[in-house]
Amino acid sequence: MNGVLFRVPRYRGQCYHAGVVRYLVAALPAVWLLAQSIAPLRPFADARLPFRHASSKTPAKYLIEAMGGGVALLDADGDGRLDLFFVNGAQLPPGTSGQPDKSNPRFWNRLYRNAGDGTFTDVTERAGLRGQGYGQGVAVGDCDNDGRADLFVTALGGNTLYRQQTGGVFEEITAKAGVAGGGWSTSAGFIDFDRDGHLDLFVARYLDWDFSKNKWCGGEGQALRAYCHPNEFPATTHLLYRNLGGCRFADVSKSSGIAKFPGKGLGVAFEDVDRDGWPDIFVANDSAPQQLFRNRHDGTFAEVALASGAAYDDDGKVFAGMGVAWTDYNRDGWPDVAVNALANQGYSLFRNVRGLFDHVSASAGLALATKLHSGWGIGFLDYDNDGWKDLFVAQGHVMDNIELTQPGLHYLEAPMLLRNTGGRFSAVDAFTEPLAGRGTAFGDLNQDGGVDIVVATNDGEPHLFLNSGAKQNWLLIDTVGTKSNRDGIGAAVHIVSASGQEQYAFVSTAGSYLSAHDKRVHFGLGADREVKLLEIRWPSGHLQTWTKLAANQVFVAREKAP
Repeated sequence: MNGVLFRVPRYRGQCYHAGVVRYLVAALPAVWLLAQSIAPLRPFADARLPFRHASSKTPAKYLIEAMGGGVALLDADGDGRLDLFFVNGAQLPPGTSGQPDKSNPRFWNRLYRNAGDGTFTDVTERAGLRGQGYGQGVAVGDCDNDGRADLFVTALGGNTLYRQQTGGVFEEITAKAGVAGGGWSTSAGFIDFDRDGHLDLFVARYLDWDFSKNKWCGGEGQALRAYCHPNEFPATTHLLYRNLGGCRFADVSKSSGIAKFPGKGLGVAFEDVDRDGWPDIFVANDSAPQQLFRNRHDGTFAEVALASGAAYDDDGKVFAGMGVAWTDYNRDGWPDVAVNALANQGYSLFRNVRGLFDHVSASAGLALATKLHSGWGIGFLDYDNDGWKDLFVAQGHVMDNIELTQPGLHYLEAPMLLRNTGGRFSAVDAFTEPLAGRGTAFGDLNQDGGVDIVVATNDGEPHLFLNSGAKQNWLLIDTVGTKSNRDGIGAAVHIVSASGQEQYAFVSTAGSYLSAHDKRVHFGLGADREVKLLEIRWPSGHLQTWTKLAANQVFVAREKAP
């Protein structure tokens, strides 16, 4: 499949192929125009990519079949454009080795190069990214500070680190780097937790489960057999690796205190919860208390979710935390947390009140809007560039036979877009097609100032939602560290627009579910055509400011350390 060319279809959802290896569809602009003519009020054009995630469903109902794969947006060849990377499953049932087979091209992970003209080319083989094992999530970061994005892929049984070489080729360095891990790893992310200028790595793990521990769950008869609830299996510990330089890592899970607190982690995000200048870690746990690891500044973390008010919902109950988004949605300078859940639970919105959290799902409009839905990938984004962070959720129930036992619920669900109207959210009629949505990543693929969305689906094709509703002004900030890590991961960004409106952000590629985003920080500016102040607190501690920046540009902010 190397060299396959993808275009977005002229007729929605239809793909043409010639021979076995070539798929041709019309250009991205055609889909945008078609979407405008069919549904002019809908702010996204839905484009299909012919990659197909292979969950390899079996009658045994292995739980991992239901979890789907992640997606990453990264510049994989240094041309300045965001490429697409998808994590795939593997052949089940596992072989005699106990590991699933990924040798068939159907199960390879896939990298698609963005040509900048609406086409994407499959460059997986040339890049060396076929992968191994039953894949789950992906993290992106420059672990050796050479200016090239590196890839970390999680899987059941062992993880893989790829260092990017020149020319868009990747070298697999897992053993040398010391990050193979084990168990069931899910979401991961790069974070400079000790602020030494080298990106460290956090890996969430889900359950103490493997194929030998599978059991029958659900009703009698194969039609009613179900994927087991996570309560059927013990929790497990997460992993934290400290970067010693040059992508060489030391496992500090125990010494940092992370291993003292097992969880059932599916999503992970980073921010500075108390604005002390040090990055903290939030883990979305499935049917277990949510976890907040506060950075103690000495290489250790304290788990403070309960004390901070973010461990449970407003009824004091656990919920099926799967994806997590962490940013300041109400523009008060304190980063807030959104965590989705399964149907009949409602999604949770935790408003940050000076380092403590208040569960505000009901008052903010989320509780009612999300009660009957099941969410996975999630993210705050300003889709219409009005200066307020909206909320997107990829949806779909975990049980593919849920209609047999709960007819009011659905396995396939349309994604949800919730517009932020000054701190309260209301649903937008943006998407109609039901999906088994899973991993979701956000970034400006065509550099037009609108945040686009890529949704991976379980056992299906991904969807590229091209933003056609960002009609107002914007600014993209690309941070480049010098004394800090090269990506500027962990930098705190603050802007004041021409009208005096303030916004805040934190540089990170982590968040959502199993996925990695464009590291560039996006701000919608509304009618303002200028940012009168940009302020960045770098991980090194240096504070740097710029003034009078014109709107509608990608601004490269280079650290100038004293």
